[in-house]
Amino acid sequence: MQEAFDSIWQQDYPRIEIVVVDDGSTDTTAQVAQRHASVKYVYQKNQGLSAARNTGVVHSTGQYLVFLDADDWLLPDALKINAQYLEQNPELAFVSGGHDKIFVATGLLKIYTREVTDNHYLQLLQGNYIGMHATVMFQRWVFDAFTYDPTLKACEDYDLYLRISRKYPVAHHTQRVAAYRLHSTNMSGDIPLMLSTVLSVLKRQKSFLHTGEEKQAYARGQLIWKEYYGNELYHKITSSPRATKAELATLLAIRPAQTVRHLLQPKMFMLKRILRKYTPDAGLRLLHKAGIYKNYRPAVGQVITGDFARHTPFSTEFGYDRGGPVDRYYIENFLLRESQSIRDRVLEIGDNEYTMRFGQNITQSDILHVDARNSKATFVGDLSDSPHIPDNLFDCIVLTQTLHLIYDYKQALATCYRILKPGGTLLLTVPGITPIDRGEWRKTWYWSFTDVALHRLLHDTFPAATITIGSFGNVFIATAFLYGMGISEVTKEQLDMYDPQFQVINTVKAIKAHRSA
Repeated sequence: MQEAFDSIWQQDYPRIEIVVVDDGSTDTTAQVAQRHASVKYVYQKNQGLSAARNTGVVHSTGQYLVFLDADDWLLPDALKINAQYLEQNPELAFVSGGHDKIFVATGLLKIYTREVTDNHYLQLLQGNYIGMHATVMFQRWVFDAFTYDPTLKACEDYDLYLRISRKYPVAHHTQRVAAYRLHSTNMSGDIPLMLSTVLSVLKRQKSFLHTGEEKQAYARGQLIWKEYYGNELYHKITSSPRATKAELATLLAIRPAQTVRHLLQPKMFMLKRILRKYTPDAGLRLLHKAGIYKNYRPAVGQVITGDFARHTPFSTEFGYDRGGPVDRYYIENFLLRESQSIRDRVLEIGDNEYTMRFGQNITQSDILHVDARNSKATFVGDLSDSPHIPDNLFDCIVLTQTLHLIYDYKQALATCYRILKPGGTLLLTVPGITPIDRGEWRKTWYWSFTDVALHRLLHDTFPAATITIGSFGNVFIATAFLYGMGISEVTKEQLDMYDPQFQVINTVKAIKAHRSA
C-alpha cells in the first residue's frame, strides 16, 4: 500500500484527495493509512470490492475520481494526463490509458497499450480493452447515475464500463498511466470465477442490443472471452501437477476434446490401438466427434450427411447473421499478428475499420473508395487505375478481401507497389474457397487465389520485395463457410487445423525494398 501512496504523492497535479476504504482487512491497512494525516481513512465490515469503491465515492469530494488498489500504482504524470483529457472534453464520462503488468514471480514487465478511437461500446462488447481500472479517470457526475454492482464478485469494473459507454461518450489513449502487480493471490488467477462472471456481465447487455453490428460484437465477445480464458486455463492445467475440479469442469465445458485428450495423454497411443481393434463403427464415430480418434473414416455407404444434406446454405450472408463469417478469424488474426506494420500513414480500401482496430501509432488514416459519394474517402478511384495517388506515399496498405473484385488485379498490385514508401508494407488477404456474394459485388466477383498463384503474382508485381505468404483452412471450415455457418458455431481447434487442399483464406505480407544506396 505504501507504494500506492508514494505513486500518488509523486504526481504533478495540484489538488489531490486520498480516501482509503478498509473493507474489513486483517492486514496493516489501518496502520499504514493512519500514519498520514492527509489521508481520509474509512472502515467498513467486509462487503467486497464494489461496495468499497462505492463507499469511496461517497466519502470523496473531488471532481475527478480514480480507483487504486493496494497492488496498483500510478506512473508519473498519470493524473495530469487524464485530467487534461476530461478538462478539454467535459462531455466524456471517463478516459482511460495504457498500463504496465508486472509479474511478481518472474519480474517480467509487459506493456499494455491499445489504440481505440471510437465505437467504444462496440469495442467493449468484444473485450475489456481498458484492462486495468487504475488507468481510468471518471467524471464525478457519472456516479450520480451509476454505481459498482456489489452482487458481482469480479468484473465489476467491466460491467460499469459497459453500462456507461452505452449511454455516454468515453475516450481512450495509449499513454501508460498505471502499473499492476500480478501474483498468485490475484482474483484474476481464479479462472473459472473470472470466466463465468465476465460472461454473465456480458449477457446483461443482450437486451440492449439493437443493431446487427452490436449483436455481432456481442457474439464475438463471447467467443473472445472463452478463447482467452480457455487458453489461460489450458496452459495452467498442463503446466501444473494438479488441477481443481472447478478448473477441469470449466475447461471441459468450453474445450471438451482438449480436456479429454489432456486426461488421456499418457495412455493415448495404447488407447488408439485398442479402439481401432475392438470399437464398433458407431463408437469410433462418437470418439471422432470428441476429438479423441481423429483418423476415423466411415465405410463406403456409411457417411451421415446430417444437416449438410441440403441444397441451400444455412445463411446466404456469409454467416453474418449467425455470429459472423468464419473466414474473418483468419483475416483478423493475420492483421493482429502484423499490427506492428500498420503504422504511420495507412491506406485501407472502402473504410478504415481494420486500420483503427489493429493499427499502432497511426499518423494518418486514408481511405480509397470507388464511389465519390463516400464522405469518408480521402481518395476516390479504382485501385487498378489511380494515377492521381502520388508515388511513395504510404507506410502500409491494408487490402483485405478486395483483389478478387478487381478485373485487372495485376495493375492493382502494381499501384500498391508504386504508392508504398520504400520499406512500406502491403497486407493482403484474398478468398480461396468461398461463396460468391449475391448482392452488390456479384457482378464484379471475378477471382479466387491459391497460395501458388499469389507466390507467382507477388514476385511479378513486387520486384525485390520481401514476401511472406500464408494459407488457412481445411475441409470442414471450407464446408462450414460454404454453408454459411457462423464463427460461433465452429471451434478454434477446427479453425486452426490446416490442409493445403482446402484453402479458405490466403494472406500476403509484402515489404517494398528500400532504395539502393
